[in-house]
Amino acid sequence: MRVSPRGNSWRLLPLAALLFGLLCLAASAPAKDLEEKLHDARGKLSHVRESKTALAATIAEQNHAIDSMLGEVSDLRRQQAAIEAELAAKQAELDRATAKLEADRRHLAKVRARLRRALAVLRARLVAIYESGSPDMVNVVLDSASWSEVTTRADYLDQIQAYDDSVAARVKSLRDQARAAVERMTAVRLRIKEARDAIATKEREVAAARQEAEARFAELKEAQAARRRSLEGLESREEALSDNLAAISEQIAASGAPAPTGTPAPLTPGESASFISESQASVPSAAPSAIAAAIEAANSIATTPYVWGGGHGSFESSGYDCSGAVSFALHGGGFLESPLDSTGLETWGEPGPGRWITVYANSGHAWMIIAGLAFDTVGGPGPRWHPSPVDSTAGFIARHPPGY
Repeated sequence: MRVSPRGNSWRLLPLAALLFGLLCLAASAPAKDLEEKLHDARGKLSHVRESKTALAATIAEQNHAIDSMLGEVSDLRRQQAAIEAELAAKQAELDRATAKLEADRRHLAKVRARLRRALAVLRARLVAIYESGSPDMVNVVLDSASWSEVTTRADYLDQIQAYDDSVAARVKSLRDQARAAVERMTAVRLRIKEARDAIATKEREVAAARQEAEARFAELKEAQAARRRSLEGLESREEALSDNLAAISEQIAASGAPAPTGTPAPLTPGESASFISESQASVPSAAPSAIAAAIEAANSIATTPYVWGGGHGSFESSGYDCSGAVSFALHGGGFLESPLDSTGLETWGEPGPGRWITVYANSGHAWMIIAGLAFDTVGGPGPRWHPSPVDSTAGFIARHPPGY
């Protein structure tokens, strides 16, 4: 029996439909797997970000607490230095008083020696007067044979009287000098005692301040160690986050979409600051107002001396350390409300270099790039501008303010 070709084609249609369905299912399987992987990666990314945010908040609280301690310890050091300076001045005063006391003692010894000699002369005169009697003018006249003899004896009597008067006056003067010397020495002794008491009080204050400083330093080191461990955990989470981002980027690239990039665009000549001196950088004409304010803030403290803890207890200080100077400039631009130390700056802002501002920080140091110029305490006796970085970026974590 002859089979019609048209009848055979109708029989093949169900088989073709089944084959087409299998092909479509096979083609959709990779897309479905990719969607599941992307969904899973996004879930992990969200979880890592939530963990990072919570940990960053905890570290931020620790940063503020430790920075406050840093400022207190800095103030305590200044107070201790002031007490030691006052102690040195009090010791100098004591030395002067002691020297004066020694001089008064030597003077008193001389006065007493003179007084003893004067008293010996006075006793001799009193004995002589007692033995020979005290002649008066009537006896002189009666015993004299002539007026000339009367005059001679009267003059001699006057000389004796004047000598006796001078001996008595000398004894009285030396006695008064001895009394005055004793009074001065008593006053000096009292002043020395008061000075010694004051020195003893200051010494106790210095000892107490030193103990308090050591206790605060111990607390600071312990808190820094705990924060370092927390930061290491955060860095591990950031590494996991980076891996997830890389996986997502690969999956996006595999699907045909462009992968995102995070490299900031370079500054143009109108956006770059110019190095004028270590104490001044120019404000670029095209710089945002926040960047201009940060540069002006850095200008205002450039050439101030390096002071450990300076800029932490308060933004206003006579000198600044590395993180205090960076915090001051960031505060001037409105990027920071309270100071951070170098470890705190490791988690500040957003990761990576910024276009306008990049802060480089590790556990021991911090510096920054503003509009292409370096602002650093290394390379000078305090915060200074540098046309190129003095520090290498190796070993530092780069952070920047969002949008800058």
